[in-house]
Amino acid sequence: MTTTLVRTAPRVLAAELPARLSLTPKTMLAGRLDGAWWPRSRDLGAELPPLAAALEEPWGRVTRVTVNPARWPVVPHTVAVDGRMMHVGWFTEQDPDKLILLSYTVGRWDLLVIPPETEPAAAARLMAAAAIPGSVLTAGVLMANEATIGRGVRDVQRQEAGWEGEGGACMSPVGIPLERGGPPLPGNGRR
Repeated sequence: MTTTLVRTAPRVLAAELPARLSLTPKTMLAGRLDGAWWPRSRDLGAELPPLAAALEEPWGRVTRVTVNPARWPVVPHTVAVDGRMMHVGWFTEQDPDKLILLSYTVGRWDLLVIPPETEPAAAARLMAAAAIPGSVLTAGVLMANEATIGRGVRDVQRQEAGWEGEGGACMSPVGIPLERGGPPLPGNGRR
């Protein structure tokens, strides 16, 4: 059997850059998620070491990770992290958009996994939503909500492009067409 990894970032680049994380602030409000992670590729072997390194200070040593294999082309059994081996498991019953991190001494954390190919604006919305203390939204619900929002944003952009392409233009309150750069400057109403 041959497996092909589709990467959005080279393996070396993923290992050198810090993990893109948004963590829930420490609070008494327990939610469904402890934050979000936006990997640069679908290569767990390259992506997990920077994630574990970024989480070691706030959460302690991560010893085990579980994923749903639906989103990862290859799930290694172990991944080397700072000279030690971190165990990786998979469960088809686990939410495919969630990563579970375990530590022998500290506990468990659940992170929303934002697909690497996600647009930056959508990833920012997802990272903010996953880090809300006490949120009852699951990873799957957040991803479904973002898909709906993304469709709405694309529809609005398409409508605006069509409107302007058909001769529509933004007008100032005094009837002068606005330039793309912003509102008219004071004085004669022109830039």
